[in-house]
Amino acid sequence: MFRELRRKDKKMEPELIEKLLEEVEYGVMSCVEDGGYGYGVPVNHIYMDGAIYFHCAYAGHKMDAIERNSKVSYLVVDKSQVLPEDLDTRFSSVIVFGNAYIVEGDEKNKALHEIGNKFSKGFEDKVEKEIEKVGNNTCVVKIEIEHKEGKIAK
Repeated sequence: MFRELRRKDKKMEPELIEKLLEEVEYGVMSCVEDGGYGYGVPVNHIYMDGAIYFHCAYAGHKMDAIERNSKVSYLVVDKSQVLPEDLDTRFSSVIVFGNAYIVEGDEKNKALHEIGNKFSKGFEDKVEKEIEKVGNNTCVVKIEIEHKEGKIAK
């Protein structure tokens, strides 16, 4: 079902795939929107328990698209550098394919705290207050990964 990387010499090792998903701050989630068009939207994410999580509003363009078709892809890119003299680009990227859906309860709460820990380190008290204040109105989406592939161009 999922295509193998054409350039085997650029295939990323599984350990580096995991590291990039954990460390990169944002990625682009792509889904199918109204009229069958592709829709890519950047989101901050965490990589937790082998899945991608992000927070957003319960309503909106991406949530409408996910509701219609939960199959999504998610792309992260790290350390991109254009090499004009070589007519090439150096980069590391990971693409994930999976199903996106809303999580609630303990899983949602854990994800919100991990998001706060990743993006607001040192401000844990502020994160806790914000979760108490708006957590019920904040949506958390989980991308359950079916396939992931990394590519590194040196």
